Amino acid sequence: MGLFKKKNNQTEETAAVAADPRLEVKKLVLDALNAKLNGTLYDDCVIMPKGFTIDVQIGRIEDAENIKILQAVFIVRHDDFDEPLIEPVDAQGKDEAEAANMAVEIFHGGVWHPLDQSMTKKNPIHVPVDFLRQHYDFDMYCQSVVRIGVKNKQPTMLVNFLRNEVPKYLGSKKYYWLRIYLAKYKEKKVIEVRMNGSVLVELPKYFEEYVEKEMDAEETFVSEKQYAIFVQREDDQCPFKKELVMDAAKETIKMMEEIKNHEEYVEMCNKIEELVGGDKNLAAEIRVFIPEIFAKLTLGYREGDSLFLLEGEGDEQQSIEFKKTQLRSYFYLQQAILEYLSTKPEQEKVSRIITNSVAFRELRKAIEGSKENGKELKPDDLYVPGTSYKIGHEGYRVW
Repeated sequence: MGLFKKKNNQTEETAAVAADPRLEVKKLVLDALNAKLNGTLYDDCVIMPKGFTIDVQIGRIEDAENIKILQAVFIVRHDDFDEPLIEPVDAQGKDEAEAANMAVEIFHGGVWHPLDQSMTKKNPIHVPVDFLRQHYDFDMYCQSVVRIGVKNKQPTMLVNFLRNEVPKYLGSKKYYWLRIYLAKYKEKKVIEVRMNGSVLVELPKYFEEYVEKEMDAEETFVSEKQYAIFVQREDDQCPFKKELVMDAAKETIKMMEEIKNHEEYVEMCNKIEELVGGDKNLAAEIRVFIPEIFAKLTLGYREGDSLFLLEGEGDEQQSIEFKKTQLRSYFYLQQAILEYLSTKPEQEKVSRIITNSVAFRELRKAIEGSKENGKELKPDDLYVPGTSYKIGHEGYRVW
């Protein structure tokens, strides 16, 4: 019976590969990755020491002038990661095996090298972080720049352009990763900076002059990419888990869809507090930021990387600026909202949530004011540095 079962499984697997050729390409990438890293291949993942696992998904596969082009998406997970590290890699070769090997080499040089350094604590650079009366110490591990199409030019450490800015984006998490990607072809250019997968809109400006003057792309496409891994020296002390915030956010969205008066709003606030186990500060963050993130994602205005915490009252009130990446609940809430919007909810329900947003009210006021002055103002004409908010409880701490 065992022999027949094995034969049936092989038949099913062969049929699956025939139905989706990406499965065979995924196997090629996983085999090449496992051989490169000397890991353990198990359940379609490469298992590495220190609790790291690497999954692979295959995006597009194309043929162009006898060249095989593919996109491999590497997904690195670890118990100390607050979210998986996701790295899409474009590769090519004369056949699928060669393209798979190229994808693995790019991933290894760009992402795995600094992660490996962090495991062995090789050549760390100390990065102290201070914000909102908190202090954290990080070690940074940075690899050489991965370059495509660049000729006759010494590599430039891209992370050095952000030496003074990066600490402003690090918070209480155990791991952060910075991804810098620059690309240029003739007059077209791409400058993208991400922290833990989230796009940072205020940092590309530090690369404008470099891309314009130093990247020669008149005859061919060129790109440069660099990763930096930041590991906090202490363990993560956050008192709540991502799942708690996500679950509470989803329930809050359901409640916000139906709110029609102040009494229902107060009832919702009490319910949110129950959902997060009585944590008044976290409950307030959920209540405040859900409408603001909805407004940002749906109304089309541009928003910066900052948050502004209002402390004190009246003339004594002050606004303290820090970054969204330093408030972990912000991106948990954003993920919950993106999942909700992917279900294509009724416009009326979305609008009901957005009307609780301060940004929405200010946007409407600005558009109406411009109309009175005979001008037409569109949402994408407006730039908001960030969201201001106030927590009315003593001892509030940003996590």
